[in-house]
Order: sequence, then C-alpha cells, then structure tokens
Amino acid sequence: MQIGIVGKPNVGKSTFFSAATMASVEIANYPFTTIAANRGVGYVRASCPCRELGVKCNPRNSGCINGTRMIPVELLDVAGLVPDAWQGKGLGNQFLDDLRQADALINVIDVSGSTNIEGVPGKPGDHDPREDVMFLAKEIEMWIKNILENGFSKMARTAKMTGAKPEEILHERLAGLKMTEAQIKAAVKEVDPPSDPMKWDENILLALSKKIREASKPLIVAMNKADIAPPGNGDLVRTIAKEAVPTMAETELALKKAEAAGIIDYVQGDKSFSIKEGAKLNDAQRKALEYMNKNMERYSGTGVQECLEKAAFNTLDLIVVYPVEDETHYTDHSGSVLPDAFLIPRGSTAKDMAYKVHTDLGDKFIRAVNAKTKRTVGADYVLQDGDVIRIVANK
Repeated sequence: MQIGIVGKPNVGKSTFFSAATMASVEIANYPFTTIAANRGVGYVRASCPCRELGVKCNPRNSGCINGTRMIPVELLDVAGLVPDAWQGKGLGNQFLDDLRQADALINVIDVSGSTNIEGVPGKPGDHDPREDVMFLAKEIEMWIKNILENGFSKMARTAKMTGAKPEEILHERLAGLKMTEAQIKAAVKEVDPPSDPMKWDENILLALSKKIREASKPLIVAMNKADIAPPGNGDLVRTIAKEAVPTMAETELALKKAEAAGIIDYVQGDKSFSIKEGAKLNDAQRKALEYMNKNMERYSGTGVQECLEKAAFNTLDLIVVYPVEDETHYTDHSGSVLPDAFLIPRGSTAKDMAYKVHTDLGDKFIRAVNAKTKRTVGADYVLQDGDVIRIVANK
C-alpha cells in the first residue's frame, strides 16, 4: 500500500513526511524544496494477537511494542502542487506522474492560512485554507480528465462499433494509474452518462474524473500548523473535507528527535510525552517542550500518526490479518511466532489472502484454518480484522 503526501509548497509536507518516517529529507522555507519524490516507510498501529493468544511474537515484516503491532506502509512525498499544475505549471507534470501508484492521498494544508495559494509565506489568517483543499482535488481531477481526453474520440468510436461497456474503455484509457475496473464502474453508474460514448462532452468527462478520483485516490486532509491557526479555521476546513485531522508535524519531528536523544519518553501516536528524569535541558528547551505538551493536550496528540491510520483504516477500509504455517503454535516454517502482519481490504477472502502471501498459494489453494478457533474455512471465508490464518495448498 502506498500513501502519497501531497499539497502546495511550503505547508510542511516534507516535515510531515520526515515526522512520519524519520527519513532525512531537505526541509526549507521556500517553494519546490522537494524536487524528486522522497520514498519512506511509516507505520500504522493494530492490536497484536500475541496477548490474546498468550504467546511472545517474533515479528518479521513489522514490529510489536507492548502488544501493539507496527505495520509498515510506503509513503511518498512529492513536489509541491500549484494551481494549473495539470497544465504543467510549476512541477505539476512530475507531481502528478509520481502519484500514479498511490492508493490514498494525505493533503497537507496550512490550516493557519499563513501561506498563499502559490505557497508564498505570509501571516496566519492571510489565506483561506479551504482553497488548498478544493484546488488540489481539482488539479488531480483535471489531470485525470486530460488523460481521458487524449485520444478519447478514437476510443469512443471503436467502443460504439464493438459494443464495449463504458467502464472498459475508461479502464483501458487509465491503465497505469492503479484504478480498478470496479472503481470506474461505480463512477460510471453514479454519473450515468449516455450509453453512446460519442455523446460524452467535456462536462461528462469532468464529472467522471471527479468520481473516479474520489474512488481511486481518496483524500484525507492534514490540517498542519494547527498550533498557530486562528480560532475557527479548522471548522471551516471540515465543512468541505470528509476527513480532516489537526496536525503539528514540526512538533512530531521534534519529539521523535528528543526521544532518540534520550530526553523524553514518547511513542509515535501517543497523546503526550514525559521528560526523562535527569535529562539536561536549558530553560528554552524546557519551555519549548511545555508548549508542545500543551498543544498536544489540546489536540490529543500531534495528529501525524492519526492521519496515517485514518487513511489506512477509515479511508481505505483495510484490516490486519496474520498468516501462519502452524495453527497450533502460530508460527512460520522457521518457528517465528506471528511473523507477518498484512494489510488487506475489508471483505477479502481466505483465497485473496493466499494470493497476497504468494501467487502459488493462491493458485494451489485447498482450504484455510482459522488459528484462533481451529476451524477449517473455505476459499470464500471473509476475513475478519485480527484473524490468524493458515493457508493449506497443494505442493
């Protein structure tokens, strides 16, 4: 799974990315600091079955901290987007191409309103942050529409002659953007365009692009710089955003650095932190930490971890499943207990899980075993969040 970190320049995208991954990227106060896309790994949290099952786990593809499994997700920090990026303005073409494989997008905005639509710094309250949400969605939708329009007339004529369904021709045109035919079919159903694609005009293509974007590249808004935002700005953003989380990326990054330096006790996603006994701090450092703690109490944390988890579990509706090879001891072939945690779409079946682990397991699937209940289940068993599953396949 890949989550794109997007937004206009100078809103704290790269700081958010660094805070989520602790990767070293260039962070500065001017537009287009990020030129090439930065890739890194963040983590989402889930309850590890180790405590429920009374075992000590040996995670391989993830970590476990006091019964909380830390599951990796790929994050992509791309160049800042400016108005008319879909036409190539700024680094628009590169930005949009980088997002082709993203499953969901976190739109980092400056909720304080201290940067204008081009990303030029100003003072808190100078800019309406709602514009940042609306323009970014529009840019992606115009990008999709532009791809559809390129050569669409020829495809529409061919579809009319062959009787191809609308979702088939759209899926062919959008190949490579990680958009499923099911997502496109749902968009077509909602827009309900004429059955003859030759009659589709610009407005229909734009409406289809909007619905396809909503289904295949859903957006969650990170209302960054929440600690300096004028009162009410967050409420304004929520009037137009389905998911909007107050975030303080600079605080999260500072806390992780302080924790790494042995100054504080803090685990990502915690709502507070504590200064370690004996930590040597000057007055300025102590006041800075007090300021951070006060804002974290106000917002129940820094919001960075919450954004990742809302993207994975709310927006994409993923669940966590643990495949094993021995349902009695919950181990793999090497004896590691609960070695892997997989993020899969809710509604996935045991056979879907087999393919997720390895193509051969899916092709040679016989049955599965629910390790918690020790019951044998079939290929169409719908997996539940937290399931521990053994796949039985032909050798």
